[in-house]
Amino acid sequence: MSITTRPAQRLTKLPPYLFAAIDDLKAAAMEKGVDVISLGVGDPVEPTPSHIIESLKETVYEQSNHQYPSYTGMMDFRASVADWYQSKAGINLDPASQVITLIGAKEGIAHMPYAFIDPGDVVLVPDPAYPVYNNGTVMAGGTPVAMPLLEENGFLPDLSLIDPKAADAAKIMWLNYPGNPTAATATTEFFEEVIRFAEKHNIVVCHDGAYTEVTFDGYRAPSFLEVDGAVDVGVEFHSLSKTYNMTGWRIGWAAGNAEVIDGLGKVKTNIDSGAFQPLQFAGIEALEGNQSCVAEQNAIYQQRRDLLVDALNSMGLSVDLPKAACYVWCKVPDGYTSGDFTALLIEKIGVVTTPGDGFGPCGQGYIRMTLTVETDRLSEAVDRMRTLSF
Repeated sequence: MSITTRPAQRLTKLPPYLFAAIDDLKAAAMEKGVDVISLGVGDPVEPTPSHIIESLKETVYEQSNHQYPSYTGMMDFRASVADWYQSKAGINLDPASQVITLIGAKEGIAHMPYAFIDPGDVVLVPDPAYPVYNNGTVMAGGTPVAMPLLEENGFLPDLSLIDPKAADAAKIMWLNYPGNPTAATATTEFFEEVIRFAEKHNIVVCHDGAYTEVTFDGYRAPSFLEVDGAVDVGVEFHSLSKTYNMTGWRIGWAAGNAEVIDGLGKVKTNIDSGAFQPLQFAGIEALEGNQSCVAEQNAIYQQRRDLLVDALNSMGLSVDLPKAACYVWCKVPDGYTSGDFTALLIEKIGVVTTPGDGFGPCGQGYIRMTLTVETDRLSEAVDRMRTLSF
């Protein structure tokens, strides 16, 4: 006789994870024999640059690298991160107290609320946004309060519209620029406004900067940490996944306010045993090695961006030309919901996209398409879309 499991209440409060649902859609179509082209998940198809792979190969044979690593990361990797910030924007960070290694940025983002959120505490979460900001808050027992990201405000939160009671109760604010899913960008002036808001309401700002290096047309995305006062109020999460095509490697970091980094480190000490050292050596090579691979990958994304945006606009769909990130945020045709249009594309032409409302209610009326697919397959997806009448 089998037992009856009783999941924790926190699990019942979570929606189905967005990208797992997309995998189910793809699998169902493929079972029917459909040649599926997925523009759903932002997973680069180009390989990790060879010099990074070689660094892993060299260090993986060293026996000392097979033992438990540091909970908070190798000092060499953390120093490399600090040097990267210094060369990028003149940011001075102490690698010992202001940088921590993560097993991918997602891990750190999900664990962050456990360090600072007690049951019922408020977290300000952008909508639409990467689901882990909201779901990590729920898992820790916190209360997410949405900050709507609307097109008329450049998909930036209007801080003046945040309920003052929610602002005073909030302990964390999540931001993400360049943004997923909207590909919106933020200015240093906006970050200055955020810092003043955080100081007034005593809020820890957590900026997810995973896409700052994926930029087009000469645009440079600022780091939150380069703005005066940022380190006093918050931290920045970053990842090697998109910049260096290392999504499967799971290596990233958080940097900034020493007290916040210390809190996150205490959580990690009790939950994981740190990142495999050869991955950290490969991360050092990525940050310190030849950077031509970044420019080459961005050029590929820019070509795909132009192809997709030009095609969508020619079909009568409404989409802006993004300056950064590997996504295109597209309005659905009149008369469709995000889910309706997503279903139409996969059922009629075998093209998978991500419904905007999967990122939050304010994403309703949009779909997200990724540029992380082979150019010829993207072109094929565009040709298929041209056969539809909206």
